[in-house]
Amino acid sequence: MTALPVLIVGAGPAGLAAAHALASAGQPVQLVEKEKVLGGAPILSGYAKLVPSGEWAKDAIGGMVRRVEENPLIVTRRGVSVASFDGGPGAFKATLSDGTKVNAAAAILATGFTHFDSVNKPEWGFGTYPDVVTTTQVEQMLSSGKGVRCPSDGREPERVAILLCVGSRDRQIGRTWCSKVCCTVSANLAMEIRETLPNCNVYIYYMDIRTFGLYEDKYYWESQEEFKVKYIKARIAEVTSDGKRLIVKGEDTLVKRPITIPFDMVVHAIGMDPNVDNMKLSAIFDVKLHPHGYIERASTYAAMSGTSRPGVFVAGAATGPETIDDSIAQGQAAAMAALACCHELVGEEAA
Repeated sequence: MTALPVLIVGAGPAGLAAAHALASAGQPVQLVEKEKVLGGAPILSGYAKLVPSGEWAKDAIGGMVRRVEENPLIVTRRGVSVASFDGGPGAFKATLSDGTKVNAAAAILATGFTHFDSVNKPEWGFGTYPDVVTTTQVEQMLSSGKGVRCPSDGREPERVAILLCVGSRDRQIGRTWCSKVCCTVSANLAMEIRETLPNCNVYIYYMDIRTFGLYEDKYYWESQEEFKVKYIKARIAEVTSDGKRLIVKGEDTLVKRPITIPFDMVVHAIGMDPNVDNMKLSAIFDVKLHPHGYIERASTYAAMSGTSRPGVFVAGAATGPETIDDSIAQGQAAAMAALACCHELVGEEAA
């Protein structure tokens, strides 16, 4: 096997899984992360309990981080990014932002996503009213151990509205894709709020519910039947305030009538945007982007985890909205593809 390492860019769930899989097969790895902390969005954004395992993010993803940090075949480089990337399979040459040179046999892009910024949906009150927050902020409240509180005055909310598809399936703001995880995450958060604040009424406003796969019973039905979360099929017009409480205005699309309901807190279930660095990554690594701005895959059936550039692979939410579990699986698949690339190069050298 070639002594050159595989370069992995991004140390979220996909990158951590890829690094561990490669090192377990005896392949050295150079893991580059632009942040000072490993773990990606679940750690950097302070996620609470993960779907579907129910494990706390700091424990589940934290364990993946420790496993990588303790492996002697994995060199982690924090707080740096890739400035240039040249060459071909078996002979790639990367220069990092701190001037470090890395020779690599292959590369895996596990660069993740960016949370949608609710400022781009101003009519729904974010940035205007302090008690309009995002699902990520609620996750941080829960993971901190302080519980869900209204940011304006620290009180426990008695009524909470969760608005789905904020930054997803919205042509008006150019986000036409479904972000895949928001419905399930929101149902999970609703149950956590009800569990910690049993006197709080939680409403979920939705266009459609997409608790896909095996999540329907555990999240959609359980949240209603056991935790008494109320679901309202609606089209939201705006979120305002009467000076005391937030007011959610819209149309109940099942009964075709306007609705105006007061709440103490409104939560935006924010979607997943392409990584803000994808244009730069595309230029540096010479890989194509999907029309929506994510990193484009090569044919799934012909080139597992491949991109438009031979020897450069991709995994996780870098390719589009993805769950953490599937990102981990894709990281392992990308590791297999990169390892196969390394073995093929060794075979060619031996011949």
